[in-house]
Amino acid sequence: MARCSSCSADLPAASRFCSVCGTPVGSDDATITSAEGSLGKVKAVPSSAEDATLEFASARSPKPRPSSASSSRLTSSAAFSSAEGRFLPGRLLAGRYRIIALLGKGGMGEVYRADDLTLGQPVALKFLPEEAMRDEGLLERFRNEVRIARRVSHPNVCRVYDVGEVDGHTFFTMEYVDGEDLASLLRRIGRLPQDKALEIARQLCAGLAAAHAKGVLHRDLKPANIMLDGRGQVVMTDFGLAGLTDQIQGAEIRSGTPAYMAPEQLAGKEVTAQSDIYSLGLVLYEIFTGKRAFTPEALAELVRGGPTSSPNKPSSVVKDLDPAVERVILRCLESEPPRRPSSALSIAAALPGGDPLAAALAAGETPSPQMVAAAGDTTGLSPRVAMICLAAILIGLGAAVYFSIRQSGIEQLSLEQSPEVLSQKAREMIVRFGYDAHPADSASGFLQHSDLIEYIEKTDKPRPNWTDILASRLPILHFWYRQSPDSLVAQDFHDFLLTPGLVDPQDPPLTLSGMVNAVLDTRGRLLYFEAIPPQKESSVTSSTPEWSPLFNAAEIEPAKLKPAEPQWNSLASSDTRAAWIGVWPGTTRPLRVEAAALHGKPVFFSLMGDWTKPERMTEPQQSAGKIKNVLLVLLMFSLLAGAVFLARRNYRQGRGDHDGAIRLAGVMFVLFMLLLLFRSHLVAGMSAVGLTILAISTALFLSGLTCVLYLALEPYVRKYWPHAIISWSRLLSGRFRDPLVGRDILLGVLLGVIWLAIFTISRAIALRLGSSPSLFSTDMIRGTRYGIGAWMSEIPGAILATLEFFFLLLGLRIVLRRQWLAAIAFVAIFTAIKSLGSTYLILDVVTAAFVYIVAVLIVFRFGLVPLACAVFTIDLLVNVPFTTDLSAWYMGTSIFAFLSVVALAAWGFYTSLGGVPVWKPDL
Repeated sequence: MARCSSCSADLPAASRFCSVCGTPVGSDDATITSAEGSLGKVKAVPSSAEDATLEFASARSPKPRPSSASSSRLTSSAAFSSAEGRFLPGRLLAGRYRIIALLGKGGMGEVYRADDLTLGQPVALKFLPEEAMRDEGLLERFRNEVRIARRVSHPNVCRVYDVGEVDGHTFFTMEYVDGEDLASLLRRIGRLPQDKALEIARQLCAGLAAAHAKGVLHRDLKPANIMLDGRGQVVMTDFGLAGLTDQIQGAEIRSGTPAYMAPEQLAGKEVTAQSDIYSLGLVLYEIFTGKRAFTPEALAELVRGGPTSSPNKPSSVVKDLDPAVERVILRCLESEPPRRPSSALSIAAALPGGDPLAAALAAGETPSPQMVAAAGDTTGLSPRVAMICLAAILIGLGAAVYFSIRQSGIEQLSLEQSPEVLSQKAREMIVRFGYDAHPADSASGFLQHSDLIEYIEKTDKPRPNWTDILASRLPILHFWYRQSPDSLVAQDFHDFLLTPGLVDPQDPPLTLSGMVNAVLDTRGRLLYFEAIPPQKESSVTSSTPEWSPLFNAAEIEPAKLKPAEPQWNSLASSDTRAAWIGVWPGTTRPLRVEAAALHGKPVFFSLMGDWTKPERMTEPQQSAGKIKNVLLVLLMFSLLAGAVFLARRNYRQGRGDHDGAIRLAGVMFVLFMLLLLFRSHLVAGMSAVGLTILAISTALFLSGLTCVLYLALEPYVRKYWPHAIISWSRLLSGRFRDPLVGRDILLGVLLGVIWLAIFTISRAIALRLGSSPSLFSTDMIRGTRYGIGAWMSEIPGAILATLEFFFLLLGLRIVLRRQWLAAIAFVAIFTAIKSLGSTYLILDVVTAAFVYIVAVLIVFRFGLVPLACAVFTIDLLVNVPFTTDLSAWYMGTSIFAFLSVVALAAWGFYTSLGGVPVWKPDL
């Protein structure tokens, strides 16, 4: 007695099909389609020698089904010589298709190779059999195959073009694939080499993912329905049994090839995307081992509805099989659908050496944040490369410190008196001028005299002598001190970080009686004094003002000045005004001194020059300026509205990285609240409570805005540019010790040092052209707390600048469709912005171009994390006042800022090694 080649069941002598699994005698597998109703008689449908179709039809209402046989396996060598088709070679159909050859002929129709004379390309034509032309149900299924197949457009899926009719014969046109099906290839050569098998597996995953993305289930995935064209490209064919998700019910569930059906499909329970995943696992098993996953006995038991058995491990067939491949296959072949991989793309991600992001993009899908985080390298840098990068950073930082000191204006000013000393001098002067020595609150700080610097650069020709200027008494850098009988609470925001409570010489306004402002130079000499007298006085005693204490505090000899008519008014009420003109001590620059007093008590005193501008006098805004402001406001609100719209749409469609956005917003909120502690002027009382509430409000606004912008734009980054946020996604997920994160941090600091070198060279050239030496960040020399605040403000600044740079570059890339065009546009835009109003235009254009070219290279090659680290490094170090005076009061802040960059680089170096020792001791 004969046995079935598939399930080893006993076969009667005259049988043509196995009664257990349905396999035709002498064939490798069969395809089953079941109609609604109870199982009835078995009707054989002729097919190819390799693949037959069995149809379990209802005894009462038989409904023929389209076959998934070889009719859509379109090979150039598959012509059937056993019978001729209904159309001879050379026949012209529908006025455009010339028949070339018959490719396949079976019970479910014929497939021809033809030339499309209109488009000038080969196609395949699939016709129904003659007797099926009168079956409207079969015709509808034929059209449905076209409808479903056309939903999927992907390089790894056979394209179906259209339905046509000629002489009463219905046909559809599809892509002609000149190659060989996978089943015949496996029979011919056995298992494939692992590298080729991996390539085929990844393409299969991409094609199947594209079908699932459109809600299409293949339901007949097997080697016979997978083509390899002449270039080795995988093409999935035969969607005759395909259906839409959630629309396959009843007896339709069991349609397919038993040898490649999932257990739940064989049992008639359900058919889902996980069923196709199971079939994919069976195909992968054959690709990597050359054998089927189940023995004939096990398959026969499965078809009969017996208990589900596990397949033999692939490594039992191929000893040297990669364990990662085996894990993927066995996961696909889990008996319970929930335990299988969630998608075909996740299978591609798990295969060794695969690029899941490339697979997702090839499938036309947006990779999930988890897939992005899981993609890319799992190793950082080799010890040698990491050591070179760290050494380059340290050498670059050392050189940057050296040249920073050489180019430092603060170093030439020789700041010998700390803010505390200058504050005490200011208080003593105020007491000598007749004002309260015990105010309720006070504040102080340093400021650059930008108007004076600009004036010198424009008037001193051919170029200013900054060495003499900084050694003179000109107040290039000055110290301000103010005191008040009540708490000093700032009323405005002074930078984009919206930190409340930043007191400066003008905020809060000098309007409260008893408020006093004083400005000193770095040696403690008076430059400016203003006091607000009482709003109401019960008794008034007039006397002649004594100006000598003011001139003594300013260290100016009145005898060298000439009286002049007063021109300047202060906010303080006065009954006596005076003015003098002369020259600044030690210079030839004109000096003007203005003073005012009330009842003999000084209320105003100021040393001025031609550079002094009346800050309280503004010109009426022109119409063009008003229009510009209106347009800017409209643009800002339009961008916000657009961001909210995109964020809402992405959220509703489940495309946004909600967890990442919340984590990023949380980090930004914490940073903004810390800035309140380190930057704001805080005093005990209700004002501190108000500032805290205001800080919480602004922190919530900015962190919420960051969250909205991130949700609006991040999905598009993952769709068009996922490789750029791999380390960013890992960092947001808390993987701080990930080698790839460490690598990008280290390289980011290195690129920041490169930026620093560019700025250092540019500054050296600018100094030779007459630019003023750098005075750095005045907060860095204000004191320890404010220095830490200035350091901390660079962190959210770097994050926001990085998102701004990156998303603008992404937008340009989407609009311009070419990466190089986007890069050119990005560099041009930011170079133009940075160069507007520049004194040294050519130098600034070249510098900005180099800087933003480096920024583009960072983004294109490494992504967000290196760009953020580079921005943090450059923005911090260009503002740190380094000095050779180890006793300078700001030395600790400078060292802290410097070591923070070194520590960041060291952490990147350590984590980038991934536990690999820097050197191996000799054994």
